[in-house]
Amino acid sequence: MLLTSARLLRLLSILQAREFWTGGELARRLEVTERTLRRDVDRLRSLGYPVHSTSGTAGGYKLGAGASLPPLLLDDDEAIAVAVGLQIAAGGSVAEIGEASTRALAKLEQVLPKRLRRRLASLRSSIVRLADAGPTVKMSDVSSLASACSERRELRFSYRDNKGASTVRTVEPHRIVHTQGRWYLVAWDGDRNDWRTFRIDRVDAHAPTGASFLPRSAPDDDVGAYVLRGVAAAAYKIRARVTLHASVEALRDRISPMSGQLEAVDERSCLLNTGAYSLDGLASWILSMGVDFDVRDPPELRDHIRRLTERLVRAQAEGRL
Repeated sequence: MLLTSARLLRLLSILQAREFWTGGELARRLEVTERTLRRDVDRLRSLGYPVHSTSGTAGGYKLGAGASLPPLLLDDDEAIAVAVGLQIAAGGSVAEIGEASTRALAKLEQVLPKRLRRRLASLRSSIVRLADAGPTVKMSDVSSLASACSERRELRFSYRDNKGASTVRTVEPHRIVHTQGRWYLVAWDGDRNDWRTFRIDRVDAHAPTGASFLPRSAPDDDVGAYVLRGVAAAAYKIRARVTLHASVEALRDRISPMSGQLEAVDERSCLLNTGAYSLDGLASWILSMGVDFDVRDPPELRDHIRRLTERLVRAQAEGRL
């Protein structure tokens, strides 16, 4: 039988692994009687761990949330996962979280056994992470907006567009999306009677109006893909629609949501909604796919591809290819 102190640590680890345990399950795991188990639970409670218990045939034990964060027991893989996550967060786009992540990582590394320090060092030396290019946001802003989403509280805030002009918006917040180094709030804008995506770094002085709301059907089953489509549409100077003579399945892995969106036309063709910063770049990318295509719009893209084709034909006729 384990010594009492070791058994308490073992009991705490088991309680953290699952939401609910019966007394019999815990007693068998620890190889003690249920009477000893009850004494051990009381010892954990005296140390500040909120262990809740219920009686009866469906009774058991559950580790609850307390007034302060108790020590956590992690297995090897969990400890490495937390360390890597903290390392990434330390260089992330949430302003206040970087310093807190660095402090937490230092505490974790201090108690890691040598074998796990070596694993973590190997991961660090092998993984190259590019710095986030997006603007930073305040952790308090992300947290309060997330709370408004989960509690379905209407918000009013001042929002700056990409030209710096401010408008006051009253919205029903739905989800927060983090992508491409930026944070976005997806919300229903009542004044515009439509869904809108707001960059959180451009949201100022947000506050609840006091009104609650019933949830609406999301603008897309995949809210992340919805935001990516909107970001891509706003970023590109030139937008185009092109019919590709290949199935969606054949092209899906080659076209990311940031590059364009595919819609099936039939089993052998699909519609690509895409964009680029120049006609040259757009034409080159479409030609590089290696499938037949029809340009639906804009007309300028059709004319540009026609001129490129004529240039290639002349170069071939003159022996320059």
